[in-house]
Amino acid sequence: MSSGLGGLDRPGAPTSPGPWDERSEGWLTAESDAGERTADAQPGTPATPTSTPGTRPTPTRRTGADPVKALMHRHRDLCERAVDPLEIAAGLEAHGITDRTASRFLHRDVFSLAEEMYARAPRDAEAAPGAPPLTTPRARADWILLTLLPGALCAAAVTALHLTHGESRLIAAAAGALAVTLAVRAALARGPLATTDHRHPATARVSWLVAYALLGEGLLRAAASGGPDALPAGAAEGPWPLTTAPALALTLSCVPAAWCAHFLAVRARRKLSSSRALEEFATSAKPLLLGAFTLYLCALAALLALVTTALDQPATYPQTLTLGALLFLCRLLASHGFTHAPVLVLTAAASAEATALAALFAARLPGCAWLATPVQALVDTGGPAAIPTIACGTAALTLLLHATRTLTRASAHATRDQP
Repeated sequence: MSSGLGGLDRPGAPTSPGPWDERSEGWLTAESDAGERTADAQPGTPATPTSTPGTRPTPTRRTGADPVKALMHRHRDLCERAVDPLEIAAGLEAHGITDRTASRFLHRDVFSLAEEMYARAPRDAEAAPGAPPLTTPRARADWILLTLLPGALCAAAVTALHLTHGESRLIAAAAGALAVTLAVRAALARGPLATTDHRHPATARVSWLVAYALLGEGLLRAAASGGPDALPAGAAEGPWPLTTAPALALTLSCVPAAWCAHFLAVRARRKLSSSRALEEFATSAKPLLLGAFTLYLCALAALLALVTTALDQPATYPQTLTLGALLFLCRLLASHGFTHAPVLVLTAAASAEATALAALFAARLPGCAWLATPVQALVDTGGPAAIPTIACGTAALTLLLHATRTLTRASAHATRDQP
């Protein structure tokens, strides 16, 4: 297809390349750059002849109505820094240009439009070879080793908790929590789950959800049974028993989470290279996303079964799997640049758990017993695990629906690899 579209004739011309209407003509007139029209008009050029009654109007050429040139002017930075047509296609899709919109530019889809824009874009001949190419992500030894660190440190911390008592146990718990937190942050700083947003707006919400997985069940059971005084004084795990199996399984699952994210990135990049339409890519990317999500849940379930057997603790599949699914989807979305929805959903889940605990304790005030009725009904029906399961499960399902719309876009995967 010819790259220059400046020779489009007015309606009715025999050489018109296709159907034309007043809306298309008005849109192109508005999109055309005023500077381009001024540059094309040379001094001394005779005015366009006007038609007289009874004569056929002479077709005239519109020198400033190049639709692709007008689009390139609007996205000049994208065209100049792109190192691959796929990058331009992803950027156009992110700005709302679809395959249907591409037909206005006389192209069958966004990918062919991006190829023409890439071919026509001016570039610095010296800077272009040094730009990082749009390649398939590769596994690196640094992030592979870092993903093993949280699980190893958490296993050491759990072992220390079982071997210590009294004040030394409290010190071991604090040191272990700090070491695991730093290890998780280091593991998520590189690799397929890394994000360019270093503000960490969801750190407090994630910390609350993990803390609730450790202490929440014991605290909720104590509040529902009449308060902390109702617990036996000589319990082996202290006033509020620690449930360490979910935390250990979640930290060990950093390895399958990173590999599932890497699998999604690699396969999506290959699908993007072979797709020729945005809808085609979205259709092929959705099974990849659901497959990576399912693989992670299966790996987390296997790790939880292994951990509960080793620690001789009851299995907590519903609350742990829903929490793991929520955290995995949040990090997967954040690594692709979608941070707003994960923060909102994490806030809602953490607020639901905090509200349930607050309602049970507030019900002990005079005349406030009605506050605990909904929470008490849930606890009586499904046990203490019903609260985190419903909160995290609803949040994870919401994020999964959001991810099937955002992570199946070409713009979510056609980004340059970070050095």
